[in-house]
Amino acid sequence: MGRVRENSHARLVRTTAAAAVGVLALAALTTGCKVEGVGAAGPTAAATEPGTRPTDDAEPSGPASPSATASRTPTARPSPEPKTLMSVGDRSGRVRELQARLRQIGHFDRSPTGYYGTVTVTAVQSFQGKRGLARTGRTDAVTWERLLAMTRKPTAKELDPPVAGPAPAKLDARCLKGRVLCISKNSRTLSWVIDGRVASTMDVRFGSQYTPTRDGVFSVYWKSRHHVSTLYDTPMPYAMFFSGGQAVHYSSDFAARGYNGASHGCVNVRDEGKIASLFAQVRDGDKVVVHW
Repeated sequence: MGRVRENSHARLVRTTAAAAVGVLALAALTTGCKVEGVGAAGPTAAATEPGTRPTDDAEPSGPASPSATASRTPTARPSPEPKTLMSVGDRSGRVRELQARLRQIGHFDRSPTGYYGTVTVTAVQSFQGKRGLARTGRTDAVTWERLLAMTRKPTAKELDPPVAGPAPAKLDARCLKGRVLCISKNSRTLSWVIDGRVASTMDVRFGSQYTPTRDGVFSVYWKSRHHVSTLYDTPMPYAMFFSGGQAVHYSSDFAARGYNGASHGCVNVRDEGKIASLFAQVRDGDKVVVHW
């Protein structure tokens, strides 16, 4: 009977000890748990090695893709355009030579003027087009070298050919006495008349229908050798003013384009040598007659 009680007591002690161990284990497990919200997923973040920080813009490991390799290939630089030697608005002996050389091979159909205007642009474009060059109208180094190879050095007569002066118009009666700039719109000529004798004659151009040259009898009231228009910001060399802002003066546009253009009311002269000589002779107060 005593042995039975001893066995029962031993079993009770073992049962109690086992229960205590279970309680301690359960407590250890619940102490290290993280409370998740309803429906939350378990931890998914990958562990990082000590000393490293994850980054969103890290370069991918492994071989680069073909597109990435191509993007790092340096692109070829475009070839530089040839240097421009002459272009619109230039005035020089070299421009005169350009025109004379173009005239030798049929691309320029008038006497050289030394001024790079619209007629010269068209002639250069024609030459460039025939040779497979870009039709820019500018004379660059490539165009110039090609032209030099196809032409010879112009002679003095080719650079400055003699020009027959226009026939003097029948003089208006108001031009027969004194010193007169006698300007005829019918014949498009200006005659420098001294006491009824024609000293020189030159071609002239007038204003358009919107800016006409005034008719009548006037007198030169101001001369300006290097005048520039304050209204149009254009050169008016050898200007001889006779009516408000209207003057007789040299026009490089008239020299380049002829009668394809018009003035803003002035009397344009295209022969620079003749207008220079006339400017030296005319005095303030000399009469100006503009007539039909």
